[in-house]
Amino acid sequence: FNPSHLEIINPVVEGSVKARQDRSGKDGKNAVIPVLIHGDAAFSGQGIVMETLNMSQTRAFNTGGTVHIVINNQIGFTTSNPLDARSTLYCTDVAGMIQAPVFHVNGDDPEAVLFVTKLALDYRMTFNKDVVIDLICYRRLGHNEADEPATTQPLMYKKIRNHKTTRKIYAERLIRENTLTEKQSTDMAIAYQQQLEAGVIVSRPVLDSNIYSYSAQWNLFLNQNWDTPTRTAVSIDHIRFCNDRMLRLPTGFELHPRVAKVMDNRRKMAAGGMPLDWGFAENMAYATLLIEKFNIRLTGQDVGRGTFVHRHAVLHNQLNNKTYKPLKKLDKDQGNVQIYDSLLSEAGVLGFEYGYSTTMPNTLVIWEAQFGDFANGAQVVIDQFISSGETKWGRLCGLVMLLPHGFEGQGPEHSSARLERYLQLCAEHNIQVCYPTTPAQIFHLLRRQLIRPYRKPLIVMSPKSLLRHKLAISTLEDLTHGQFFPVIGEQDNIDPKKVTRLVFCAGKVYYDLLETRREDDLKTVAIARLEQLYPFPAELFKAEVAKYKNLKEFVWCQEEPQNQGAWYQSKHHFTDNLESPVKVSYAGREASASPAVGHFHVHIEQQKAVVHSALYGNPSGK
Repeated sequence: FNPSHLEIINPVVEGSVKARQDRSGKDGKNAVIPVLIHGDAAFSGQGIVMETLNMSQTRAFNTGGTVHIVINNQIGFTTSNPLDARSTLYCTDVAGMIQAPVFHVNGDDPEAVLFVTKLALDYRMTFNKDVVIDLICYRRLGHNEADEPATTQPLMYKKIRNHKTTRKIYAERLIRENTLTEKQSTDMAIAYQQQLEAGVIVSRPVLDSNIYSYSAQWNLFLNQNWDTPTRTAVSIDHIRFCNDRMLRLPTGFELHPRVAKVMDNRRKMAAGGMPLDWGFAENMAYATLLIEKFNIRLTGQDVGRGTFVHRHAVLHNQLNNKTYKPLKKLDKDQGNVQIYDSLLSEAGVLGFEYGYSTTMPNTLVIWEAQFGDFANGAQVVIDQFISSGETKWGRLCGLVMLLPHGFEGQGPEHSSARLERYLQLCAEHNIQVCYPTTPAQIFHLLRRQLIRPYRKPLIVMSPKSLLRHKLAISTLEDLTHGQFFPVIGEQDNIDPKKVTRLVFCAGKVYYDLLETRREDDLKTVAIARLEQLYPFPAELFKAEVAKYKNLKEFVWCQEEPQNQGAWYQSKHHFTDNLESPVKVSYAGREASASPAVGHFHVHIEQQKAVVHSALYGNPSGK
């Protein structure tokens, strides 16, 4: 596939190649070679080229060198003046950032092109680094069937129309060298034309996916439903074995005191002496999957420790700065695990992980944004591939995106992961959008992503302050006997017969609603959580609503502004699944061009108003 957004395919190809190399084993980097074909204007003009080049020698994204072929037709649509096209002498100068050799070759000389191609491949195989072929040529016709290039490049195209074709130039040379007769040259051209007209494949055999053994591994996931029953719970012995192995350290390995405290708490959690927090549950999801011989790949900025210092999947020795990954030392027969802090790139890294995940269905591939709105820099990947790749090309993908999201008064930047954008892309059950609010929920959600025979991208609104919220806790029993709940109903002892107002919400605002209702001792308001926003769990939603026979009002409460969050994209799901006498209303911030306010005290006032509006029906409270 070749999406219109120029060069965005580059990291996707690299990720797919990396997955194939991993699958091939020890010498995988020389068994599978990435080849990228570029246009000259795009190679110098598109930032994703620089990102992909910058990734090429890093531990997480190295594929042993890429062969870049630049089809240099000296024109970017209608921009033929180099002073407009770039600020460098050559379109390939960007490759100098990684000291990649560039071979400039005349496209009208097939033997020179062949020589340079062999030379480039020899370089790549010898040094396992990127190499660039700058194929100097021209575009004989316009940018498309309707384009007349002479309108903007009259002198260039006057020369081109008087210039012999590459075939003609090479044929005349062979005739002069007595390698070929003129009749043989003419006969070859006629035969080739006849083959084209007859529909014969003249370039190379077309790869049939039916004879490519690895294509069959995706058949299990075709035509599956998201609500296929799946057991994600594990035994208590399983949990304790994994936690014990993760707490074992090499001799002489000294943890930072704060990290040592986290590990000590995890020991108590596994023993049942403390409630489970997010970091414990998430790590147990990874560990239990690895023991079951699934693979894990986790990349992003600061993923080793976690942006908010909750994960600690990579430990750092305070004595010598060496690192240790406990998840790699669980069992001799475990799955493979890769955990890498990525370079400061979103589009390149997310594209890479998408490519990897479309190749390895039994690897849990996760990209975590440092903050949820950092995904803005990778919007092309989300639009072109993640949300629509299956519909356009039949490409299944189980990629997970962890996007920290939540309004905590920190200002417009980094508050919102732009939940509304993902919901706007939802159709045909193309992606999953979830907003888990407890450690057990993320445990079962991550395990469900691999264990269930269903491969669709999973977009997770992940927590920030909720990582350590006193109420956002779980028990061992939640992991050993629970499951992921798309809808979590009322948790307090509220008499359903007295409930006249049902507040549904998603995410952190639930705990604000819960604490306020408890303080005010409200008995007529029930609170439920929608943990899976898409695919919308209609039957579970209706079952929760049906508990309240005297219900008069349904309220959707969110902390995001009205034009953001889930309201506009999910309102039809609510109205379609509620009885007509029930009034549907919104409780949340007013519409705003900015995700959040810039002053903490204003945020607090707004948050209180949101909660009181949901519980009482007016923004001023009681």
